[in-house]
Amino acid sequence: MILPRYRIAASAIPGAGMGVWLDEPARAGRVLIAPDAIQQTYDLQELLAQPALFHASARWFEDRYTLSPDWPDECYVNHSFEPTGLWHLGFVFARRDLPAGTEITVDYRHLLPPGHREDFIDAATGETIIGFGWAESLAASVAELHGLLHPAR
Repeated sequence: MILPRYRIAASAIPGAGMGVWLDEPARAGRVLIAPDAIQQTYDLQELLAQPALFHASARWFEDRYTLSPDWPDECYVNHSFEPTGLWHLGFVFARRDLPAGTEITVDYRHLLPPGHREDFIDAATGETIIGFGWAESLAASVAELHGLLHPAR
C-alpha cells in the first residue's frame, strides 16, 4: 500500500516504463510504502519453480519472497543505485526529504535473491544489478534506517 498521495506516470528512467510519483512531499524517514495483504511467502526453490512469475517477486526476509502477478501499483517502483526510497523488510522509507513530483525508486539489490543478476542494467551507471546476500541487505538497511530515524544533531 502506497501511503502518500501519488500517481502512476511515465518514469524518468530510460526504458523503465511507468513509475510511482509523489503528489505530496514526504519527510526523510516517512513510510512511503507498507506491506498490504500478504497472503503467502515462498522460499527460493518454490519461486524458481515458477519462472514465468519470477519478474513479479520480491524478497521480504531471508529466503522468503512474495509474488504479485496482479501487478499492484507498488510494482511500478523502479530501480536506482541512488534511490529515493529505502527498502527494509517490505517497507519503503523516504531516504531524504522528497518534494512533490519525486519518483519513488528503490535499490533492487535488496529485493533479488543473493547473486541473482537482473535482466536489465542500471540506467544511470550501466552496471549490472546483482542481488545482495540477506545479511548484507539487512545490515545496510538497518544502518541507514537508524540514521534516518535518529539523525545526528
